[in-house]
Amino acid sequence: MMSLLVRKSLTCLNFKNSSFLRQSHVSLSHYFCTKRETQHVDTPTVSEFLLHKYHFSPEAASQVASVLPRLKNTEKSDSVLSFLKESGFSGTQLEKIVKYKPEFLLANLEKVIKPKIKIFLDFGFSADEIAEIVSKEPLVLHCSVKNRLIPSLSALKGVLGSKVDLAKVLKSSGWILVRDLQKTLVPNVEFLKSCGIPFEQIVRLIPTFPRFFLLKPKIMRKSVEKADQMGVDRSSGMFIYAARVVSSMSNESWELKLKAFRDLGFSEDDILRVFRTAPMVFSVSTKKLKKITEILLETGKYDMSCIMNTPTSLLYSVENRYRPRLQVLEVLEKRNLIKNWPALGTVNLTSDKKFFEKFVAPYLDEVGEIYTGKNVQKGR
Repeated sequence: MMSLLVRKSLTCLNFKNSSFLRQSHVSLSHYFCTKRETQHVDTPTVSEFLLHKYHFSPEAASQVASVLPRLKNTEKSDSVLSFLKESGFSGTQLEKIVKYKPEFLLANLEKVIKPKIKIFLDFGFSADEIAEIVSKEPLVLHCSVKNRLIPSLSALKGVLGSKVDLAKVLKSSGWILVRDLQKTLVPNVEFLKSCGIPFEQIVRLIPTFPRFFLLKPKIMRKSVEKADQMGVDRSSGMFIYAARVVSSMSNESWELKLKAFRDLGFSEDDILRVFRTAPMVFSVSTKKLKKITEILLETGKYDMSCIMNTPTSLLYSVENRYRPRLQVLEVLEKRNLIKNWPALGTVNLTSDKKFFEKFVAPYLDEVGEIYTGKNVQKGR
């Protein structure tokens, strides 16, 4: 009798517990489902967040969302973007940074972002300068403050001297900060100075040819030796350009470039003379060298001696400079509006504004249709 009562009690208990558990399961399931739905509704997609909160363009928002489809913590991303915006970054600059590396939306503001901005401020950069430098090279926000950013800024400032020159370099080539400048820039500048290159010229060219100054010192020395072998005088203002040109080419590429000049009719002496006076010409592609030579010879007004004596004529654009100018001169000659064509140096070295004033403006009815577009509208 007692065992029967115990079994009934256990059965009743099991039934009650089962009912309770079933009810609890339904209740908990409903809770978690509702919770997930609420979270889904409350948490915007990356695209929505960027479009509505920070007014990114649909293209930019979509691009970022393709890499980072959802944010787990919008507050974290909001703090990063809000800080940068308050620090002087425009909407366009924020777009550039986030498009470059969407993971910046997940960055730790205090540990990753703020220290980098503070370093730039400590070096005397204005908010506008910082925004321009960082937006052009967002990778600086990803490098180590201690191991890379501070040493690079210090080395670059030590070489350039002034903050003005420092800002100029970084606005055009901020990526230079992620390199080890103590192993490249610093020894290269010292070596070039020892070669007699004026320091003022070095400072002026660093923003223009930053990669040249970041060559391995061994390659830099070989480039200088090659310029010496080609007979370029170290006291010449062209020496550093000559060293840069040879540094950009392998031995095979160099030989192919020499062959291209020979094929155009340049003698060995002509090649050496051009390299010594206008080494930049050797950076022009073989295709362009051939095209410029052809279009100048086709006029019947200039021959190879003109080109060889004015080697910088090989630097200019066929479509934007030569073709419209030569067509204008051809029309003017046919209509007896000019007796003689200008020297080749005048054709290629004259600014757009001066060429327009001398050869187009006085004869606008005759050549206006040829020399149209930006040149006429802006008078450049």
